[in-house]
Parts: sequence; C-alpha cells; structure tokens
Amino acid sequence: MATDPTRRTPGHLNQRDTEARLPRATRVKNKAPSPIQITAEQIIRDARGCQDRSIKPPPMSKIADLDELSEYRLGERNLFEEKIGRADCGVSAWVRYARWEEQGDLARSRSVYERALRVPAQHRDHTLWVKYAEFEMRNGSVSHARNVWDRAVALLPRVDQLWSKYAHMEELLGAYANARQVFDRWMAWHPGTNGWDAYIMFETRYGETERTRAIYERLVDEHPLPDAFKRYAEFETKYGEAERAHRLYQRAAELLVADGKDPEVDATIARISPYEDAEISPYEDAVRKNPLNYDVWFDYLAHEESVGSKDSIRDVYERAIANVPPAEEKRYWQRYIYLWINCALYEELDAQDMGRAREVYRECLKQIPHNKFTFSKVWIMAAQLEIRRKDLTAARQLLGNAIGMSPKGKIFKKYIEIEMRLGNVDRCRTLYQKYIEWSPANCYAWRKYAELERQLGETDRAWSIYELAVAQPALDMPEFLLKDLAEFDASAGLSGIDREINAPRIGKRNRPLPDEVSEAKHLKILQAAHRWKNSKA
Repeated sequence: MATDPTRRTPGHLNQRDTEARLPRATRVKNKAPSPIQITAEQIIRDARGCQDRSIKPPPMSKIADLDELSEYRLGERNLFEEKIGRADCGVSAWVRYARWEEQGDLARSRSVYERALRVPAQHRDHTLWVKYAEFEMRNGSVSHARNVWDRAVALLPRVDQLWSKYAHMEELLGAYANARQVFDRWMAWHPGTNGWDAYIMFETRYGETERTRAIYERLVDEHPLPDAFKRYAEFETKYGEAERAHRLYQRAAELLVADGKDPEVDATIARISPYEDAEISPYEDAVRKNPLNYDVWFDYLAHEESVGSKDSIRDVYERAIANVPPAEEKRYWQRYIYLWINCALYEELDAQDMGRAREVYRECLKQIPHNKFTFSKVWIMAAQLEIRRKDLTAARQLLGNAIGMSPKGKIFKKYIEIEMRLGNVDRCRTLYQKYIEWSPANCYAWRKYAELERQLGETDRAWSIYELAVAQPALDMPEFLLKDLAEFDASAGLSGIDREINAPRIGKRNRPLPDEVSEAKHLKILQAAHRWKNSKA
C-alpha cells in the first residue's frame, strides 16, 4: 500500500517539512514615484537625531605616577595576551602586540616576535619575518636585523621579497660589498628574472659596467628569453659596444629559433634584430635613395646619437645639412632648418662644446636667403646662446643684424624682452621706435610702447604715443587701441570718451570691425553712461 508523502509519520519528517519554503513574490501595483521623496541626507539626519545623547564616551584617564603607569601597562598586556591566546589569532595580532611593546621596552617587543615565530602556523609566514626585521632596522639594531634576515632567507629562500629587502638594507647602510654578497647568495638559488633585474639595477646604479655585463651573461644563460637578450643588447649599445650587441642578436636568433616550440619567438627575434644580416644600414640605404628626405635624416641622427660615437654623429650631421633644398621657398626649408638647430643643440648639450654650437648657428644664418625669407627662431636661439656664453655684446649684434637684414615681430619682441630684463629703458624705447617704423599699422607695438611709458610714469609720453597711433591711416586692430586709450583717459582723470577718438581720426583699416553699426551704438551707450556719471559727481 502506497504511503502519502505529505502524511506525517510519528518521529519522522515528511516531504512538506523538509522542502524549502520561499516567500511569495509581491507584485508592485503602483510604480509611480512617491509624492514625497526622501533623500540619503534626510535619512542620515534622522538617524543622527535618533541617537541617544545620554551615552557619553568613556572619560580620559590620566596617569599620575609610575604605579598607575605599571598598572595600565599590565592591563593592556593582559588584553593582548588574551587576543593572541585565541585559536583564530593571526599575524596581525602579534604585530600589534609587538608594536605596542616597542613604545617602552624593545626587549619585550623582540620577545613577542620570537614567540610569534615559534607558532607552527606562522613560522613560514614571510610577512612576520619582514615585520621583525623592519622593527630591528627601525630601532638601529643592525646586527639583530642581519641575524633576522639571515634566518629568514635560510628558511624561505624562494621568497624574493626577503632577499630584495635584505640587499636594500645593506645598500642603505653603504655596505655595498655585503649587498653584493647577498645578491650572489640569492642568485645561487636560481630565481626568476625579477631577481636578476634587481642585481643588474644595483650594479648599474654604481657604474659597475663589467660586473653588469657579467650578470647579463649569467642571466641569458639562466633565462634565454627574447627580452633578456634584447635588454643585454641595449646595454651594450648604450656603452658603444655595437659589435657585442650584433653578436648577441645572432646568438639569440640561433638559440631561440633553433628551439622552434613557440611560434612567437621568431617574430620577437625579427623585431629585436631587424638588420643583423644587412651589410648596409637601412638609414644609409634610404638617404642614398632620397637625400632630401629630411625625416629619414632625423631618424638616422636619432639612431646615431643613441649608439654612435661623437665623430660619427658629427659626420652624419654634416652630411645631412649639406643637402640644401633646391628652391628658395620657405615651405621647403621648414624641415631642413631643424637639422641645423638640432646640430647646434647637440654640440651645446651633449658634446659640451659651445664654440662649435656658435659656429653652427653662424653657418646656418649664412645659408638662409634673408632677402626672401628668414627664420626668427634661428636668430633668437643664436642670441640666447651668446647670452649663455656671457657675451651680451655678441647677442645684441646678432639681434641688431636680424632687425637690419630681415625684421620680424618675434625678433623685436625677444630683443625688447631681453633689454627690459636688463633694465635698459632707453634701448627699449629705441627698439619700439624701430618696431613702429617697420610696421606702423601694428597696434601691438603702439600699445606695448605706450604701456611701457605708463609703467614708467611718463604720462605725457604715453599720451603722445596714443595720439600718434590714432592718427595712423591704417591699423590692424584699432578696437584694442581705443580700449587702451579709454582706460588710460579714465586712469588719468580725463574725459576720453567725449573725444572723437573713433571717428575721422581712424582712417581706413586693413581689417574692419565685424559690425560697425553695433560698435557705434556701443560707444554711444558708453558716452551716455559717462555723461550721467559726471553729472552725478
């Protein structure tokens, strides 16, 4: 006879009792937003308002004598002992206990660390060893710290953090021989590439080229990876050993391609040694095909500056600047001129030869056809070099020649800026006059000249300059000049707006205002406002 699964049997649970009962899903009938919205700020404010104000923080205890201090320490120590006595106690509880003991008793703190290391579950935790050694280092116990590091690396030789911190401590102490010995002990355990990289960086910091080369040799023997060969070759290239780098690329290609297990290795070798079998450099091939391709010359020079000697770099620069553009048009010279500039910067910054840099600028200025176009940048950089050489007369001569041969606004601005920094006001006035003679329609020159006189307190000079500027038959930006003149009149207490500064005294402009009618209305409003202000005064 079949039994009903839902029927309760005495002493037993039926199917209905054991099945999981989930709450019935309620359907939201009205999904419209509530008319009263409650923000998170209101919820927090209500929660704070409901807090019981009668609960006060415990009073601060003040320790008056040594007996109270001993009693306080005994109580805290009992609490720490209770925490570390629990079964679920971790390393953090021991470290907090030791840090608390460190405030008053180093021996007790050291004892806490030793007790923590005797716990079987924590004996092989490298974090505890690191905290212990840092405690000894923090308190100047160098011998104890070395002892802790030696015990740690003997127990956990596969943890790179212990070795690196041990070597770092010796380096900070200036014991470079001890640090090198630590690295040698570490390398004896055949670590990964991170350990070898740390050793290489250590030797590189102190200029030990031969030791670094020996470590790289051990690295590529231990880990013959494409990246290791590439960095080794870059190291040799940096120190001018191009032949060694070439042999390394060949060695990497033979070892890694012969393996044949990883298809990506071939592509990696092709990237790190793209020209190992070529007798002619690809840059040489490109410049022979098109010597006027200045972008290739820039790449060639960048390559030579990274791997070549000083003589080879200068030779490439001379070959590059010998390719003068065929047409005397500025658009053909804009890339070419930077070959001269880069050459001068190389001589000054890398070769530390300011005399050769000066000659480069001189030859460059002779090469430019100034009767057709010029480059303000070259003139200015050549003058700045003379200033760095503390030859102010030569700098002034250069900028004066630039103004006489091919004046440009940038040259005037830079020359005036130099003289202003030197405090030569008369020279600045002379330069502004030449600037205005060269470009009488340039409102910038008029405004800056008048601004100089205003800063010097020469009100009559400034007013005369504004009068001359307004009387010019053509101005490029008269609206700015009118604005400056109105501000000058206001500062001087004159009625400048009532003057007819905007009518027949401004002739035809090279660049008219966008909306003459609106501008006239605007000036009339300003005039009316000024008259109203004067009437109130």
